[in-house]
Amino acid sequence: MPPRYAYWTILIDDKPTAFRARDKAELQPTFHQLQRTNPNIVFRWFARGRLWESPEHARDAQRRPRPPREPRGREWRPGGEHKDPRARFKPRKRGFKAFKAGGDKRRGSKPPAPPGSSRKPPRRG
Repeated sequence: MPPRYAYWTILIDDKPTAFRARDKAELQPTFHQLQRTNPNIVFRWFARGRLWESPEHARDAQRRPRPPREPRGREWRPGGEHKDPRARFKPRKRGFKAFKAGGDKRRGSKPPAPPGSSRKPPRRG
């Protein structure tokens, strides 16, 4: 017995319809009625997210060995540019000279207080 998501369906002009059944014989009367008004009508077997000519074609495709994939390293990314899309959000490393020159002017941050000073860090919240 095939699973629920494997069934015969009727396609009209290569577009799926709501006519589905586990057995092809159940759809034969509907198929003949639709064939009167639509010249381009066919039966297809739906299984594993694809349309097949028959359940045998689907079974044969599953048994056929797949070609081996090329090995992919950790740096492999799909698409054209093989860059980490998260890299732009990672903080940049800044040297000690950046703090001496007044910190990051864009954020309005101040250089760290020297050890032993009484200045408290600002409260967050």
